[in-house]
Amino acid sequence: MAKTMTSENRPSGPHSGAIGRPIDRIDGPLKVTGRATYAYENALEDMAYGCILGAAIAKGRIAEIDTAEAERTPGVLLVMTHRNAPGQPDFGPAVTPTVPEVFTRARPALNSRWVRYYDEPIALVVAETFEAARAATGLIRVRYDAEPGRYDFRMRVAEAYAPKRTNAGLETDSVIGDFESAFAAAPVKIDTAYRTPFEHHNPMEPHATLAAWSGNGLTIHTSAQTLANFRAGVASTLGIPPERVRIVSPFIGGGFGCKLIVHADTILAALAAQALQRPVKIALTRQQMFANAGHRAEMIQQVRLGADNVGRLAGISLDVWSATSSFEEYCEQTAAFTRSLYAAPNRITRHRLVPLDINRGEWMRSPGEAPGMLAFECAMDELAERLSLDPIELRTRNEPAQDPERGVPFSTRNLVACMEEGARRFGWQRRDPTPGRTREGRKLIGYGMAAAIRPNYIGAATARVAIDRNGQVAAWLDMTDIGTGTYTILTQIAAESLGLPIASVKVKLGDSRFPRTAGSGGSWGAASAGSALYNACNALKQRILEAARSSEASPLHGANATEASFADGKVRVGQRSASLADLIAEIAPDGLEAEGSVAAGATTESYKAYSQHSYGAHFAEVEVDCDTSEIRMRRMLAVMAAGRILNAKTARSQILGGMAWGIGAALMEETVLDPRSGHFVNHDLAEYHVPVNGDIAEMEVVFLEEHDDKANPLGAKGLGELGVCGAGAAVANAVYNATGVRVREFPITLDKVLAALPLTAI
Repeated sequence: MAKTMTSENRPSGPHSGAIGRPIDRIDGPLKVTGRATYAYENALEDMAYGCILGAAIAKGRIAEIDTAEAERTPGVLLVMTHRNAPGQPDFGPAVTPTVPEVFTRARPALNSRWVRYYDEPIALVVAETFEAARAATGLIRVRYDAEPGRYDFRMRVAEAYAPKRTNAGLETDSVIGDFESAFAAAPVKIDTAYRTPFEHHNPMEPHATLAAWSGNGLTIHTSAQTLANFRAGVASTLGIPPERVRIVSPFIGGGFGCKLIVHADTILAALAAQALQRPVKIALTRQQMFANAGHRAEMIQQVRLGADNVGRLAGISLDVWSATSSFEEYCEQTAAFTRSLYAAPNRITRHRLVPLDINRGEWMRSPGEAPGMLAFECAMDELAERLSLDPIELRTRNEPAQDPERGVPFSTRNLVACMEEGARRFGWQRRDPTPGRTREGRKLIGYGMAAAIRPNYIGAATARVAIDRNGQVAAWLDMTDIGTGTYTILTQIAAESLGLPIASVKVKLGDSRFPRTAGSGGSWGAASAGSALYNACNALKQRILEAARSSEASPLHGANATEASFADGKVRVGQRSASLADLIAEIAPDGLEAEGSVAAGATTESYKAYSQHSYGAHFAEVEVDCDTSEIRMRRMLAVMAAGRILNAKTARSQILGGMAWGIGAALMEETVLDPRSGHFVNHDLAEYHVPVNGDIAEMEVVFLEEHDDKANPLGAKGLGELGVCGAGAAVANAVYNATGVRVREFPITLDKVLAALPLTAI
C-alpha cells in the first residue's frame, strides 16, 4: 500500500527541501492585519462610484426609460443606458468557434434595449458617492414590453438538444461497445434518475472593479482568476488592443470559477471611466451576483449500471440533461468523469441541454465531477446494496487496468489505496450494511463513502525570476492567488530550486504586465505556474553557473557545471563551494534573470500517452434525528492521491474546503428559479444556505505519498477541486445507511427524509 502523509508531516526522501512543508501562508500577515488590498479597497484621486440597475423582467425589451430625475439628483455625474452607452460589438453567436473564445469574446453591456435575463444591467448611475448613486437608481423609471419566457427546466426537457461540445472542448457523447444489449442481459441492474438544483458560487468577495484611463491606456483593479482572459475580454469589448489594457488583481477573496471571465462590473466601470475621464468604482451587490455572475445549472441525471452477480460491471451509462442559457451555451461536462473511473466493456455518456431564458451558467468548483459524482457514486452505493456487496469491494472489483475509453495507461492511479487506507482509518468495518439499525438513543447513525476523481490539467505558463547581488530572489507571474496559497507554494518552489531560505524569495503575482500564465482555475494553477517557475529557476541556475565558470575572479572558475548543486544558500561543484550571494556579487553585480515556460498539457506527448487524474476516497458519518429527521454531520475523512504535495498545510485547507462544499451540495445548497418570472428567488445568503461552522464536525485529511513524473516537472497534480468530488455522495450514502431513505433529489432536506422515514426507524 502507498505510504500516507498527514498535514503535519514533512515529506522525507528525495524531496526534503522547502517543497511539501506545511509553511504558513506568505500573505497571511497582510490579510489578517488588513493590509492586503482587494479590488474594491483600491482608491484613486477623484474617484467616482457606480451603481447598476437591473431589469425587472426576464425577457422582452425596454419600451421607455426615463432617467431625468436620476440625472438631477445631487452628486450624480452620469446615467448610462442603451441610449448613450459607447458603441460595442454585438455579443455574437451562442457558441464560439473555439473554446478559448469563450473566455476572450466581447461581452457588451447596455448595448441594446433587449432584455435577455432577469436583473440584466439596463442602467448605470455614477455619482460622487456610492450612496448618491444607489439612491438615484431608484429614481429611474422603466416601462417594458415583456415577452413570454422559458423558465421551467423540468417542463421543457423534451426540448433538449445535443451541443457540439461540452466545457473545455470535451466530446458531448462517448460510446464504447453495445451498452443496451449488455444492460438488457445483466442479471443485476440500476436504472435511476437523480436531480441536482441550480447552485451559486458566492465567494466572500463580490465582483468589483476600479477602472482608470491614462491617455489611451486602461488600468483595471478587479477580482479576476485569469488575468489574460480578463484583458482579452475587456479589449474585445472596448475594441482596443490588449496591450492597452492592464489588469491588476493581487488578492482575490474567492472565485470558485465565477471570476474566470469578465462581467458587467468591469465593462461598465471601464466605459464610465472613459466617458467621465476619471476613475470609476463598481461592485455587484450580493443579490446582483445571483443573476449576473454565473451559476451551476439544474440537471437531471439518468444512471444505468448493469453488473453480473459478483459485481463486475458489464455496462455503464450516464445521461445528463442540463439547463442552459438561450443566448450563450454552457454545457458542464457532468458525465465525462465516468469515462475514466471504472472498468466496463460497454459504455455510454451523453450530454443534452435545455435552453432557458436565463443568464449563462459558468464554471463552478469541480465542474462536471461535483454534480456528476453526487449522482453516480450514489448509484454505485445502490448497486452495492442490490448485490449485498461492500461498497468498497464493488469499486475495487471494477478497478480498470488502463483508461477504459482512451485505452492508454494511467500516469498514476491509487484509488484503491485511498479507499483501503480510508476504510482502515475511518473504522469502516463497524458499519452495519443494513440501513437504520445503528442507533444512539433517538439518533440514527450512518456511514457512507464515495470515490473521487478529477482530471489533471496543465496550462501554458511563463515565469521570470531574478537574483540580485545580495542573493535575494524575485519572481514575476501574472498568476493569481484566489485564497489557495499560490504565493506560498511558488515561494517554496523557488526557494528549494535555488537552495535558498524562504525569506530570500519574493513572489509577485496578479498583474497582467507580468509573464502570462493560465491563471487559477480547473485545479491547474499550481502545476502550471509552479512548473514554469521551476523551469525559470533551472534556467537561472544555468546562467549563474555559466557566469561562474567563465569569470576568472570566481571561486568556481572552470568548474564542471554538471556536478553543481544549489543548497543551503551555497553553490557546490565537486569539492568547491561558494555562497550564492557572494558569488553573484562577484560575477554579476547587476544581478541575473531568466525565464521559463511550460506548454499546455493537451499539446504534450505525456498527456497524449497517459490518462492523468488525481484520486481520492471520502468517508462520512452522520446522525439523523428520529423525530425531526434533522441531519447532522459527525465526522468526515478524505484520503487523497494527488501527486507531490507542494504545501501540506494549504493542501489540507483545500481539501477541507472541498469537503464542506460536498456537505453543502448534499444537504443545503439550492437556488430556486421562479418558473413564472425567471428570477432566482433566494438570491442572498440569508436564504441560500451554505455550511457554516455549526454544520461541520470533525474532519481529517490524509495524503498518500505520490510523485507523478508524467504530469509535470514537479510531479504534482491538481487537488483544489478534488476535495469536492464525491464528498457529497459520501454524505448522501451515509444518510441512506442511517435511515433507509434514498433521496435522489438534492439537496437532502429533512422534509424529504421525514416523509419517507420507515415506521420501524421511528
